[in-house]
Amino acid sequence: MKSRIRIIAAVLFLICLTASASDADISIVGGLVHEKTAGPGEIYEGSIIVKNKGDRPEEIRVYQTDYLCYFDGTNDYNSPGKLERSNANWVSFNPHRMIIPPEGTAKINYTLKVPSDPELKGTYWSMLMVEEIPANSPLSSQGESDELQVGIIQIVRYGIQMTTHIGDSGERKLEFLETKLLKETEGRVLQVDIENTGQRFIRPYLWADLYDESGRYIGRFDSDRKRIYPGASVRYEVNLSSVPEGDYKALVVADGGGDYIFGANYTLKFEK
Repeated sequence: MKSRIRIIAAVLFLICLTASASDADISIVGGLVHEKTAGPGEIYEGSIIVKNKGDRPEEIRVYQTDYLCYFDGTNDYNSPGKLERSNANWVSFNPHRMIIPPEGTAKINYTLKVPSDPELKGTYWSMLMVEEIPANSPLSSQGESDELQVGIIQIVRYGIQMTTHIGDSGERKLEFLETKLLKETEGRVLQVDIENTGQRFIRPYLWADLYDESGRYIGRFDSDRKRIYPGASVRYEVNLSSVPEGDYKALVVADGGGDYIFGANYTLKFEK
């Protein structure tokens, strides 16, 4: 068997990323988040449906990682079970590898067993990775194995977040890290970085209320809603391009629903 030389380029589709999977033959039916509220000692099951939209067989492999994302766009995919709040060791799944026929679907079944530990609180999670194995990859069971080939292999990889909430337990807590007023080509943007310093996942919606120097209310300026796991951080952007030059007071609010509302006050100076 002759050796192969490969340069592998991975394309990873996750909740924190905005990449489109429209060009991939392999896709996940349904969302990329499987979450469940459960108690200590509880067992629950589920499945992930993978579709092959192409006209030839596609091989995939399934494996686990931990997962954490940060406001600067970086992501950590640690070995499964390393993070303090990883539930990777609670998850078993099958199969680990399969070939999906053209225009066919396949099912990955999983079972999650929550430990019988009364000290468990908040949210625990990990990732199931579903990765395409191209036919010309050295890992493929469908490809050639007797030719020297040099080239680039693009791998499509989906990350499915496996999330377990322990009842309604765990502290919800957010911390405002840094806020910047940026002047960009398309206008002004208020950049707000927030970290989840609590024990439970939270998905806050963010907005800013602006007041001028006399205290007159200028308006509410909305951002969006983001998922934040404990220990993770995200970056929000609020478009303030319509606000004229001047000095303003801003109340920035991250609304996590119910009683879980967090806010911070800032002074903003809009210059030409």
